[in-house]
Amino acid sequence: MNAPETPKGSAPYLADRIADSGSQTDHSWRAAVESVPREVFLGDDVYRMDGARWEPVHRAEVGEEEWRRLAHRDITWVTQVEGVDAADAPGPLGGRPTSSATLPSLVVRTLEVAGIREGDRVLEVGTGTGYSTAILCHRLGEENVTSVEYDTGVAARAAAHLRTVGYAPTLVTGDGLQGHSDGAEYDALLATCSVRHIPRAWLWQVRAGGTITTALNGWMMASGLIRLTLDDTGVATGRFAGDRISYMLARPHERPPRPTFHRLPGDARTSRVDPGLFDDWTGHFVAQLAAPSAEFWTSGTDVVLSDVATGSQAWTEAAANGWTVHQSGPLRLWDQVETALLSWQAADAPEQTAFGMTVTDQTQTVWLEDPDGPSWRLPV
Repeated sequence: MNAPETPKGSAPYLADRIADSGSQTDHSWRAAVESVPREVFLGDDVYRMDGARWEPVHRAEVGEEEWRRLAHRDITWVTQVEGVDAADAPGPLGGRPTSSATLPSLVVRTLEVAGIREGDRVLEVGTGTGYSTAILCHRLGEENVTSVEYDTGVAARAAAHLRTVGYAPTLVTGDGLQGHSDGAEYDALLATCSVRHIPRAWLWQVRAGGTITTALNGWMMASGLIRLTLDDTGVATGRFAGDRISYMLARPHERPPRPTFHRLPGDARTSRVDPGLFDDWTGHFVAQLAAPSAEFWTSGTDVVLSDVATGSQAWTEAAANGWTVHQSGPLRLWDQVETALLSWQAADAPEQTAFGMTVTDQTQTVWLEDPDGPSWRLPV
């Protein structure tokens, strides 16, 4: 289809920034970025970080020129915090973002990892502002794009943004983890949120030879971008791309509320691994694979793990000759993490591209080097 006329203020500058980042190698995506005016998809209100709180920024207050300048920066703009839209915020808010306008280079990089080409029929999970949906429509034609959004208000605004720039893809309000079976089978499924495991419905709605591209995340907030290809038996396999990127967790996969944490002394011993391995992108990811129901945070130089469901915990502290770890509860969280990190180190601590994943209708496994190597089951 013909692309809509490009409004004044569209983004060749933004396209240059994305190219400079190395995220874009396929020039067809550059044409889409230049055509789609991101300022339309920001709406009239966003949040920006101010210390430890989210400060609302309003288009009417900063003016059109400044709004375009903000829109054409290659950064994520948060549009909702703890379910409160920026337009409705009485002032700066604390809490977790629940919707955002993802930085464009991440959108383009995800599309490139997905390997989407002309003629593909695509299911996008997570419409968000509609910006990535518009990028897909420019490349593929609106008739080949279906997008699902969980939040009704966010979905309505995305539909309005898309109408403004002249696109009318199939838009669905609902749980994207269930896909959209009415449009199946798809050549590619692309998630602009992250998941703890691959929903079975996605496997059932992608054709044999089709692909699923998503960020695998967890309650430790470690992430890995992966492209899976389905075979004719419904088994999906693939390797992680290695990009250091992350999306918000899909709301049904979000962490449960954490009770007030109190350190318990538990059983103490010397740790066999340096807690500083959590500072490594892949090390953090491996730890999450080993203890997928645990949350992670730091307290000074200490590492803390806490399992909401069982009350199990582990925390470290510096000792004269290394680190002491304290563990309590039915799950030995540090034992699990330590064993996984030692296996990773025994393989010379490779980057995330050394990891792959196999997904069947019954089990989901992440493995190191090959499917017969060290492996970890996901919480399906």
